[in-house]
Amino acid sequence: MIKPSHYDDDGYVIQWYRSYIPSNTLASLHGLAQDCRTRKILGENTEILLSTYDETNARVDIARILRELPDDRANSLIAVVGVQSNQFPRALDIARRFRGHGCQVAIGGFHTSGTISMLKDIQPDVQEAIDLGVSIFAGEAEDNRLDEVLRDASRGALKPIYNYMSDLPDMSGQPTPLLPARHIQRTAGHHTSFDLGRGCPFQCSFCTIINVQGRKSRFRSVDDLEKIIRENYAQGINRFFITDDNFARNRDWESFFDRLIYLRRVKKLNIKFTIQVDTLCHRIKNFIEKAGAAGVTRVFIGLENVNPDNLTAAKKKQNRVVEYREMLQAWKAVGATTYAGYILGFPGDTYESIMRDIEIVKRELPLDLLEFFYLTPLPGSEDHKTLHENGAWMDPDMNKYDLNHRVSHHPTMSDEDWERAYRDAWDRYYSPEHMKTVMRRMAANGRSVSNIMMLMLLFKGSVKIEGVHPLEAGFIRRKSRRDRRPGLPIEPAWRFYPAYALETVVKHMKWLRILSSVYPEYRRLKRDPNRREYSDLAIAPIQASDLEGLDLISQTRGGAAALTKMRKDRERMDHVKAERQSAV
Repeated sequence: MIKPSHYDDDGYVIQWYRSYIPSNTLASLHGLAQDCRTRKILGENTEILLSTYDETNARVDIARILRELPDDRANSLIAVVGVQSNQFPRALDIARRFRGHGCQVAIGGFHTSGTISMLKDIQPDVQEAIDLGVSIFAGEAEDNRLDEVLRDASRGALKPIYNYMSDLPDMSGQPTPLLPARHIQRTAGHHTSFDLGRGCPFQCSFCTIINVQGRKSRFRSVDDLEKIIRENYAQGINRFFITDDNFARNRDWESFFDRLIYLRRVKKLNIKFTIQVDTLCHRIKNFIEKAGAAGVTRVFIGLENVNPDNLTAAKKKQNRVVEYREMLQAWKAVGATTYAGYILGFPGDTYESIMRDIEIVKRELPLDLLEFFYLTPLPGSEDHKTLHENGAWMDPDMNKYDLNHRVSHHPTMSDEDWERAYRDAWDRYYSPEHMKTVMRRMAANGRSVSNIMMLMLLFKGSVKIEGVHPLEAGFIRRKSRRDRRPGLPIEPAWRFYPAYALETVVKHMKWLRILSSVYPEYRRLKRDPNRREYSDLAIAPIQASDLEGLDLISQTRGGAAALTKMRKDRERMDHVKAERQSAV
């Protein structure tokens, strides 16, 4: 099983000595395959041998893999798994090499599932894979669906397409997502990942989750959660990324948190978590408080934008900009580091409005880390389907669909202005001045200044130095001379290796330059006995009467209307409560 990476702008595979984020798909499928082996689904006398590769932190040496396979290549299955749209060209190149040596190959993931789910016809790149004799898997492999694939492969009779998009499986009681410890040791912080739920009830037009995993949420059980934790803990893994797109909409969130609190407080397991939530999670009674007690130390928030009109256009009406500060301060109160995604290129955006809004975010919201994305019509999303059906231009190179490249035209901004806005957004938010402000806020909250300093360094440097989005980044870039995109020349060793060495040295100097711009402030804060007394507008206590004075409300399109709506909603809720109390 191979989880592919994708190519950088020079055609080399993006790979690291230590990657940041582990692959949940690889963990899930490895657990399912282990279960198939344990149940001996191919018969008592047939052994299933498993090998797994995460190409973001381990080279996929195709020649070596071929040498390790049986002479009869038909007894082997190369499964290229979890393939996102930007990884599909690389996945197809891997498949082509293995098919050329007689191996059976299957490809699955969000790209195949998303295009099959949303579009009438098989897309040309997926059809190319089928024409090569590659089997396409769409959907999820639980409920013994992997059994069918392995049995077909054992007979040399893989189907062209396995389409399970209309039949999403129950998750309760499924095999444990589990990667061997050697995989986890190649990730920064030795994290692993798993999901407790799939699907999302919201209808964001740019999202692929709802069209691949469905709008009806499905969940693992509380006992599944404890089993996942204990099996990983037994091999020394105690840091976890729960990949649910929106953990706050998991109906069993409280039971999950209660079990984690039990494992931490009673069983004394030193476990910590990263989760993803929406911007309304603070409205759920006890959610944030229990998250903190359960060991949630980092939280990704789907902020997306601060313009209510933009959010409405993207069908993300659930985001209430007037409550952003309240929500973020609630996470600060339990000591969680906050990450937020921010999309650039909504129809109402201009270069000037984007720059203005980023300054508002810096000044008025207590965010720690902000990561920017191009508004991208990802295959599998409603946006992509709309543009596809209207015949609008979209870049034909799927390798660019990584949210870090512009792949469509904006209705009003020029291509140049949109690209400039994206570059400048990173510079504006991660300016030395604002990085110091975030460090001061962290110190005032009694939390680790060194940790947030390094995280901001990594976010800024990933884009500005390595040229990749932080979600794809890692520690120390690796390059293999021969792992280059087909059609580009393989550089001679005498030129490649000196250039690679020089590039590595220059990059380290640039990393040190960013660090030196904020390190003196870190040293000052460590020595400052009054660092807890710092305050600014973003972290100051919230007064309802102050909202009208915020630029977040007065300077963004739709801000005033959003505030009026919030007040009416709260007045209505207060009226309902009063009536209920009177009835009692």
